[in-house]
Amino acid sequence: MRFTFNHLSSRDNPRLKLIAALARHRSERRQRGQTLLDGTHLLGCALDAGVDLLDVCVSESGCANPEILSLLTRMHAGEPPICVPDALFDRLSPVDTPMGIVARIALPLPVAEKTLERETIIVLDAIQDPGNLGSILRTAAAAGIRRIWLTPGCTQAWSPKALRAGMGAHFRLSIHERVDAIAGLAAYQGKIVAAGVNEKTRMFFEADLRGPVAWLFGAEGQGVSPALLASADEILRIPMMGGIESLNVGAAAAVCLFEQMRQRGVAS
Repeated sequence: MRFTFNHLSSRDNPRLKLIAALARHRSERRQRGQTLLDGTHLLGCALDAGVDLLDVCVSESGCANPEILSLLTRMHAGEPPICVPDALFDRLSPVDTPMGIVARIALPLPVAEKTLERETIIVLDAIQDPGNLGSILRTAAAAGIRRIWLTPGCTQAWSPKALRAGMGAHFRLSIHERVDAIAGLAAYQGKIVAAGVNEKTRMFFEADLRGPVAWLFGAEGQGVSPALLASADEILRIPMMGGIESLNVGAAAAVCLFEQMRQRGVAS
């Protein structure tokens, strides 16, 4: 199928300037309520989830890529895709290894809060690395957990780097950013569990995780903040060989969430 592309080559074009701003500046993404998706996999996941693509930009070499052309056939009618020289596309892409296509989308709104008493949720506290954040979101989706709370100290969940690390998991989740987790957990009816180490910790496989759990995960080094940690009913520790102080928070979350799946007897 042949496409009509809008060929542009000036960085001063308003459409390209907006794409570049969203790629580089978190303040621009937050102010506009928009972000960028990079690559065919993320765009495909967004289309599968019914997300509208507000704008699409393709590199000149990408305009001849069969996978990209196939993806474009799924777009709704609107502004024709932009085609730009490869060198300009590299400057517009939000990642270090561009894949030839980016799309601008509005940030999906999280599902409105209902009762949480029977639902397992994940609370992320001051997770600064977008790769770690995206990895945790991908693990959450794989473990069947839908609702994610991010405290104000977290990096943006919908940043291009977090999106790439999440590999499309974002579109399967209800992600709530800048949440007052302490206030929100006050009415939680399940068990509140933190991953960490202090005088009250016990091994995570000793805990009963079969019911609803609010998991608290904090950044490496600092861990969960003391104020939020005070909300926890239990603090669980992952056993490790001597000489290793801690796991990457993404790895720790995966260990805990899949132990919960194991205890619940969940099978594919």
